[in-house]
Amino acid sequence: MLCIYLLKELYMNKLVQRSFFNALGVSVYIAAVATVIRNGEKVFGQMDNVLGPITFLLLFVISAAITGSLVIGKPVLMYLDGAKREAVRLFLYTVGWLAVGMIVLLGVAIGLR
Repeated sequence: MLCIYLLKELYMNKLVQRSFFNALGVSVYIAAVATVIRNGEKVFGQMDNVLGPITFLLLFVISAAITGSLVIGKPVLMYLDGAKREAVRLFLYTVGWLAVGMIVLLGVAIGLR
């Protein structure tokens, strides 16, 4: 019985770790995209033609796909494999880590004012 409990705890810790790294991946990707958007005119010059909006919308769609796969990809696969409770936990842990990151960034932004 103790062995089953320890295996369960080890698995849950893996869920927490995976959710942390998923949230970290999303955060790093968001920071990279925000940097490109903020410095886009310096890097690419001013775009007065239709390519600017097209590029922005393509970036938006690609960003949704990347962040969506990081947040919900593995939970969906786990859910389809029958690990429904663990899938929901992984998703909620990931969203929780993202919320913690946002709160920390807001605290830093308020502190820098």
